[in-house]
Amino acid sequence: MDVLVLIGRILFALLFLGSGFGHLAQRKPMAEYAKFKGVPLPEIAVPASGVLLLAGALSVLLGVWADLGMLLLIVFLVPTAFLMHPFWKETDPQAKQGEMAHFNKDIGLAGAALMLFAFFAYVGTDLGLTLTGPLFSL
Repeated sequence: MDVLVLIGRILFALLFLGSGFGHLAQRKPMAEYAKFKGVPLPEIAVPASGVLLLAGALSVLLGVWADLGMLLLIVFLVPTAFLMHPFWKETDPQAKQGEMAHFNKDIGLAGAALMLFAFFAYVGTDLGLTLTGPLFSL
């Protein structure tokens, strides 16, 4: 079981590591896009969200308070779904469909992260192959 959870953590974290790195490496174009989408203070929000993504993903990947890492990813995913993918505002059917897919992806990943938060917080130190136990206990 420990190896399966480790493989799952690696696969889950890879998505967020790449995205977090992109937020930092391509700050300017991402901030311009965020500004176009109406995100407040995009010049600050983009690098801050990149740091949030990297911190959450590294926490999950390394097993250092993985429960907290999941919460950090949720803090990124839910607002991003609503701010960056408001499909209900789109009038073009193709654009609406694309935004809806991204919105649902973000909400689905937030749901998975919430379940994984509960899993790590509930199982506690019984889950091997982590550097620390959970920060929270359920």
